[in-house]
Amino acid sequence: IRLGLRQIKSGTKASHSPTDQALHFRGAQCAIRAGSPTAKGNFNPSSAQQLRALKSGRQPLTPADYLNLTADCARYRARRRFMQVALSEEEAAFPLAFSMVIHDQLELFERLLRALYAPQNVYCVHVDAKAPADFLQAVRALAACFPNVFVASRLERVVYASWSRLQADLNCMEDLLRRPEPWRYLLNTCGTDFPLKTNAEIVRALQVLRGRNNMESEQPSAIKRQRWRYQHQVSETGTVVRTSVTKSPPPLGSAEMFTGNAYIVVTRDFVRHVLESPEAQRLLAWAQDTYSPDEHVWATLQRLPGVPGSLPPNNKYQLSDMNALARLVKWQYLEGDIMRGAPYPPCTGTHRHAICIYGLGDLPWMLQQQHLLANKFDLSVDEQAVQCLEEHLRHQALFGPGS
Repeated sequence: IRLGLRQIKSGTKASHSPTDQALHFRGAQCAIRAGSPTAKGNFNPSSAQQLRALKSGRQPLTPADYLNLTADCARYRARRRFMQVALSEEEAAFPLAFSMVIHDQLELFERLLRALYAPQNVYCVHVDAKAPADFLQAVRALAACFPNVFVASRLERVVYASWSRLQADLNCMEDLLRRPEPWRYLLNTCGTDFPLKTNAEIVRALQVLRGRNNMESEQPSAIKRQRWRYQHQVSETGTVVRTSVTKSPPPLGSAEMFTGNAYIVVTRDFVRHVLESPEAQRLLAWAQDTYSPDEHVWATLQRLPGVPGSLPPNNKYQLSDMNALARLVKWQYLEGDIMRGAPYPPCTGTHRHAICIYGLGDLPWMLQQQHLLANKFDLSVDEQAVQCLEEHLRHQALFGPGS
């Protein structure tokens, strides 16, 4: 930590090798000011073009690079500047668990892990069974350098919008409950996420919940109800398709279905309940042939009476994605002028499946939000967005807010 402090203060670098280019919190063009036009939601498109031009053009690190880097774990941890001690007694007393579901973008995953890493926490990494062998080998080598990072014991062939995505998190949940770390809350992540808060800020946000879970959970639209009204199956082309077979009603008695997204912040007791409760297991079994079950299973469990950390089903307790803590996502069709009623300003990066892949110009506004993490990032779209978030978070962690 002292070394990191000296280097951040002085701006010096310990190495200039290609594999070190992503290690350092350089600070160039990374000023994030709360009063900037971007933060107010009035970002100039011409400025966005200038910011995109700041991309380094550096090629991401490869599996072979990581196998070389992790050959000496002590050197790797120091060289890649992972936090080696808890930064406060408060954080040490409130360990967290992370389920990390990934399939590509190895360097982005490692930088996500580094941004979230603290020695008192525990991290389960689920690698898609379809991922290349060298990718999995590199992830295993990376995980082996930390006593609290491991690859899930069962790996699924993950298909977008299918049951396999939720099963990947369930596999990590089972593994995490068997771990010795006394973690309090679980947060699930994917390989295109990045945190907006330091570990200390995450801990304080979770302490305020006082044992409640936090996730999007709202009454479903008529379109969303179609996702569980008919059976769905994975086609030969690897996509989820709807069949003409009508499903039986959900096994909830008089309780209702709710909808949300795949991202959750849940207590240890919630995880144990999901894996052990007959009621929860019936819902999980029923949902396996629905479309994108992770977007209604978690949201429904969150509103069932008796589920640890849940909220009542009454409409007063509905929570939208923008009011939940779990994840900040910008949908293309909702972007616009905040002063004219849009929920968020235009994306300064690009879009994929109508979701913003953030650019550097998105950061000032994003850092004013309460969300713990954001989705999506891509080093090939704008590495500076990730670089500047890394710098900001490390500075906040070491020096405190407002420094």
